[in-house]
Amino acid sequence: MGENTLVPGGPGLRGLLAMLLLEPNQVVSVEHVMDVLWDHEPPATARTIVQGYVSRLRRWLSTVDPTRETRIQTTGPGYRLVVDEARIDVALARDLLAESRDRPAGERAELLARAQGLWRGPELSGIGGRVRAPELAELRLTVIEARVDADLELGRHDDVIGELAALVDTHPFREHLVGQFVLALYRCGRRAAALEIYQRFAHRAARELGLDPGPGLRELHSRILRDDTTLLEQRPTPVITPRVGVLTPAQLPAAPPGFTGRDAELGWLDGIRDTADGTAPAIAVLVGSAGVGKSALAVVWGTRAAADFPDGRLYASLRGFDPRHEPIEPAEVLARFLLALGVAAEHIPDDLAERAAFYRSLLAERRLLVLLDDARDSDQVRPLLPGGPGSMVLVTSRRTLDGLVTHGAALRVLGTLPPDEAEAVIEHAAGPPADHERALRTRLARLCDHLPLALRIAGARLVASPQWSLRELVGELADERTRLGALRVQDVDTGVRAALDLTVGGLDPVLTATLRQLGAVPGPTFGPHLLATMAGSSPEAARERLRGLAALFLVTESEPDVYGMHDLVRLYARELGADDLLPPVLRYYLVASDLCRRHLRAAADDIDYSEAEPEVPRPPVRGREDALAWFEREWPNLVAAAEAGAKAGLHTQVWQLARMASEFRRVRSRRDDWEHVLRLGLDAAKAAGDRRGEVLMRLSRCVLLTRFDQEHETVADAERAVAIATELRDSKLMAMGFNTVASALYGQRRYNEALAGYRKALELSGRAGYRLGEANLLNNIAQVHRNLGAPAEAVSPQAQAVAIFREVGDLGFVGLALANLAELEHELNMPEAAETHAREAISLAEANGLDLTEAFAREVFARVLRDRGEIAAARVELMLALELYRLVQSPAAQAVQAGLAALPTDV
Repeated sequence: MGENTLVPGGPGLRGLLAMLLLEPNQVVSVEHVMDVLWDHEPPATARTIVQGYVSRLRRWLSTVDPTRETRIQTTGPGYRLVVDEARIDVALARDLLAESRDRPAGERAELLARAQGLWRGPELSGIGGRVRAPELAELRLTVIEARVDADLELGRHDDVIGELAALVDTHPFREHLVGQFVLALYRCGRRAAALEIYQRFAHRAARELGLDPGPGLRELHSRILRDDTTLLEQRPTPVITPRVGVLTPAQLPAAPPGFTGRDAELGWLDGIRDTADGTAPAIAVLVGSAGVGKSALAVVWGTRAAADFPDGRLYASLRGFDPRHEPIEPAEVLARFLLALGVAAEHIPDDLAERAAFYRSLLAERRLLVLLDDARDSDQVRPLLPGGPGSMVLVTSRRTLDGLVTHGAALRVLGTLPPDEAEAVIEHAAGPPADHERALRTRLARLCDHLPLALRIAGARLVASPQWSLRELVGELADERTRLGALRVQDVDTGVRAALDLTVGGLDPVLTATLRQLGAVPGPTFGPHLLATMAGSSPEAARERLRGLAALFLVTESEPDVYGMHDLVRLYARELGADDLLPPVLRYYLVASDLCRRHLRAAADDIDYSEAEPEVPRPPVRGREDALAWFEREWPNLVAAAEAGAKAGLHTQVWQLARMASEFRRVRSRRDDWEHVLRLGLDAAKAAGDRRGEVLMRLSRCVLLTRFDQEHETVADAERAVAIATELRDSKLMAMGFNTVASALYGQRRYNEALAGYRKALELSGRAGYRLGEANLLNNIAQVHRNLGAPAEAVSPQAQAVAIFREVGDLGFVGLALANLAELEHELNMPEAAETHAREAISLAEANGLDLTEAFAREVFARVLRDRGEIAAARVELMLALELYRLVQSPAAQAVQAGLAALPTDV
């Protein structure tokens, strides 16, 4: 356009024209225009104002170009300036620069002088600084440097000294200009001045940028010091500064040696690279806990895929979780990236948004890999994302970075290694194990929690300390008190504890306190209700804290509201010190266990947390199925809590917890862990000097022995319980004790003595108003009559037992009593009644998860079926009964096995 042509209007109108000219024949969105013109704070009428600007520009263009070859189109989200780019000064300057290459010095100087003459003042002047285009300043300096090169080659050093002095003063860190100035001074015979300019630049660059002069400038300085007369020859300057598009950055760190496994994750990254849609950069995010190998995986993949990114690989450690340093600001990372791409320091914009735009422009037509390691959050990453489709971004973080999903990112959570890959990491460092060492290597990998960082350290220790045997190292790691200390590299701040320090050091104080509290949890899992009890908060607030730790992979959520920790994180949390929080842990489990056991059967003791401890949050248990599910899920935690309480001397809480947990095992019987908990409870009651507690624990142990047909072993516990209860003058406890003694006599087939004991216990239960005890005793009395050969006399007390169990709502014992009644009816040749009651017993047992009762009821029903000739159906019932008996480790399985063998085989 003509030199004297003026654009009407103010800075806003001219700013819009500048934006359209900077992207000729490309759509510029209205949103971008508004953001630039009003610095991201557009008024409500901004869109209308822009439309007015466009209308005025169209009228102006029609006056300066009547052919209408230059025009503004409204397209989709914005506007496009249709123009012959040869008419734009910027395009003409680039063409002249390109044309000058490889031309003789005289022609180069002439072409580049023409290009330089296209600038008639500062870039984009007259528009109030609203629109910025740092690439124009870069282009101008590139043209000037190339022209001065040609002038120096032509021997015009005297002519350019003044110009270079002004340029170096304005752009003090432009090495190419400094080198040209130094060379020109030397050729003019001003050697001392040339050396002074060099020293001034070197000192200032070191002080302000922390950089040394580049190799080209250092070589020039050295040659001047030597008085290299070849510098006086008129030839192209040897100082070459990389320009944008010339330098190919290769910043990835060295890939870690001994990288093993992760084939699925490497394939996933290949897929992200290969399936990019061509409209935006591919973004992959690797997230996981400290030491899990995110950075190693990213670098290994980037190194392997380097050939797919011919324009370079950029790398930045964002220091998201370094307690000694603040996370690196995106603006600083962008400055480093722009320098790596060849942009001169003085041309890097100050504003973050402008740097990001410049960065996106440079990468728009290129194919680069950008690896952003250890990101703090999504906000730190967003400005570093390229705009064009050719590049790929790979991010690692200890947070989930869900905010990047809106930018099309694909996320992958990195877990610990499978056992075979974990052992391979140790093997790479320490060599293959001898045959007798394989089991120890497996255990060593397990003690390292299959965490790559820990595995590498363990392997390094085996190599670096030959005096250590594999067995000794396993022994050191097996001790939880020394494990984290053992997983550290000596003289280097590297280790599992150091890695976790980086994560925890940057936590919000509330989350740090939460991690400390969780260190006091003795069991493998925990949830918001337990944490709320420990922290004195609501379950909702505790749930948010757990989610905050889960986002950093310090805890993991295996199912809704069920969280756990990796072993090494658990040890770290315990080191934070929270032993004083064990009492609230036990308090929560006491309250929750009491709530749940009351959904399984009526409480036979006087332990009652249903109204006590109102500040303790209750788990969401609304019925029998919920209660059974809670006990099944929490059983390992209950056992661990009892063990920890016993070790800490909290004996009363331990025996009460053991008593209530035992109620669950009466429903779903598993002998080994049931016996272990009862042993803990009895020892705790005795240690506490709690005689009531000792009675209840001895009686609970008798229930276990009776359940597994070992009534004869209950005598000592039962008689001791009776003696203590009598001393305490507690009718209810005495009734429970006499019942247990009588059951021991029953087990010894001393039926008449057992009957007398049951009747005494029945009298005491009536006196104490203990209805559940009455039902249980009537059931036992019926069984004595049956074994005395009087099944007819047994029917009445058995039916009464069923009725009372229904009355008190103990559905578990209703099922057992019904099965006993069905057995009596079968023996009295009442098959219809026997079948009805056996089927109801099976149904109740199935619905309530009563394995032993279901097995016994099916065994009775099988007899009914066998007697009426339905052998195939009887066999099915016995097989189901056998499976259930075996599941609960009951010796009754042998009798059922014999019954199956006795069935006719030809039916």
